[in-house]
Amino acid sequence: MLARQIALTLLDAVLREKRMLSHVTIPASGAEAARASRLATDVLRQIGAIDAVLEPYAMRKPQLAVQNILRLGVAELLGNGEDAHGVTHELVSIAKKHPKTAKASGMVNAVLRKVIDDGPEALASAPPQRVPPWVDKALRKRIGADGLLAIQKAHAKAPPLDLTPKSPDFTIEGAEVLPTGSLRLHSHAQVTALAGYDEGAFWVQDAAAALPVRLLPDIKGKSVLDLCCAPGGKTMQLAAAGADVTALDMSEHRMARVAENLARTGLSAKLVTEDAFDHKVKYDAILLDAPCTATGTIRRHPDLPFVKNGREVEPLTKLQMQLLDHALSLLNPGGTLVYCTCSLLPVEGEHQITAALKRHENLRVVPTDPTSLGGDAEWASPEGGLRLFPSHWPDRGGLDGFYMAALTRA
Repeated sequence: MLARQIALTLLDAVLREKRMLSHVTIPASGAEAARASRLATDVLRQIGAIDAVLEPYAMRKPQLAVQNILRLGVAELLGNGEDAHGVTHELVSIAKKHPKTAKASGMVNAVLRKVIDDGPEALASAPPQRVPPWVDKALRKRIGADGLLAIQKAHAKAPPLDLTPKSPDFTIEGAEVLPTGSLRLHSHAQVTALAGYDEGAFWVQDAAAALPVRLLPDIKGKSVLDLCCAPGGKTMQLAAAGADVTALDMSEHRMARVAENLARTGLSAKLVTEDAFDHKVKYDAILLDAPCTATGTIRRHPDLPFVKNGREVEPLTKLQMQLLDHALSLLNPGGTLVYCTCSLLPVEGEHQITAALKRHENLRVVPTDPTSLGGDAEWASPEGGLRLFPSHWPDRGGLDGFYMAALTRA
């Protein structure tokens, strides 16, 4: 019962208090905390479909606390195939314990018993949770209704676990080796218990996030700046490729995590904690993973659409432009800069590059062929970069949404 109670607390924090799950302290540890987090994300990932299942059984929409109990019940009964009696009994008991929901405990019991009769197909056939209106508006003209629906269907599925191996020869039993070189596990796994973790043979990194480093030319022995580097996945890729890496981020807390990751993997980089605009050193290559709305990670963070409202887009795009201009000022002649964001929004990707080309003389995009990286031809973006959507590779489990482009100038 504890995991379900915590899951309901997490849902309230996201849906009522508008807090990201990562900012909520879970009052448990180990298996109970992991299960609670998984239950909450299961609900958030499918909340539109869940509400569609519940709609016929409610004369009026119940208060949020009751609605969340019902939502959790649908997710477990129809989505996860849990024992019907056990789930219903516990959720009714939870409803009875709290003054705000006690009077609705009978309704909870009645509705969940009806939902059981609907069967899993009721949830599977319901429309998926829609992307927020501000994301819909930014994408609909470019990819159309069918493209949006494909992304929404991808968001409704729990993502696989992707790993980046330190050595291309490293494998894990049961893992799929993706064409791009990442290792993919399709079943739940405790990362720290995987073979090779203690030896630092890999790190967790979505397959899409592992691609920007591969847009750089041979960097062995070259000076490379990883700008806005935390949590350090790309820093480790650069170091593993033999570069002389400087990893910069302004957050001491986040830089501590980078240091921990480097220590575990036995890789090295010069760590600099400062404001990016105060950094004046020149480099042969630069990787700028710019701060963004993170809309490309909704399938991993289904709480994001309920917390963010799009107001941060304008200040973020201004910051991205300024960071891109500053990064170019740190690039040695003939060097390469890779700009990337884990965003679905063109204004944080393609538009930044086309605008930068107009602002800077002799700047050009180094065209990237996605098939040379193990990707699909449809990933190619007209200006020469790569645009990845969660709906890509549906048979393999999808990808995070990402944009990336390589730039150079004389």
